[in-house]
Amino acid sequence: MRLLIQRVSQAKVTVAGETTGEIGRGLLVFLGVASDDTEVICDEYAGKITRLRIFEDDDAKMNLDINEVHGSILIVSQFTLYGDTRKGNRPSFTAAAKAEPAERLYRRFIAKLQELLGIDRVREGRFGAMMDVELTNDGPVTIWIDNCL
Repeated sequence: MRLLIQRVSQAKVTVAGETTGEIGRGLLVFLGVASDDTEVICDEYAGKITRLRIFEDDDAKMNLDINEVHGSILIVSQFTLYGDTRKGNRPSFTAAAKAEPAERLYRRFIAKLQELLGIDRVREGRFGAMMDVELTNDGPVTIWIDNCL
């Protein structure tokens, strides 16, 4: 599993002109699922991002997590996080999970975040769709997570 996390003051996903997910202050999480990912990995990563201390406290130090700032999370599936460009100029995506198992783990990831944060604080894009993503990166703060277990 690979996560590209951006701390945002706002983010929104639209599909064919329809808004599928929108948040104010929080985290925009691009989620890539690998072919060998498991439910255990999925649950651990979901817990990890809820504990990330990347929001500033009163002393302007990144010391607060998503719960402490009452933020929301917007999840966007993105298999291209597994693009391998070591050979040639066209990325290979062979390490990415196929659509069915990837969507199953994407759904589990969202459900785990909803369990940890509450349903009203987790939004999503649309799995497998061509999406437009708008965001205002706060900081900017961008964190890459993979192999954290």
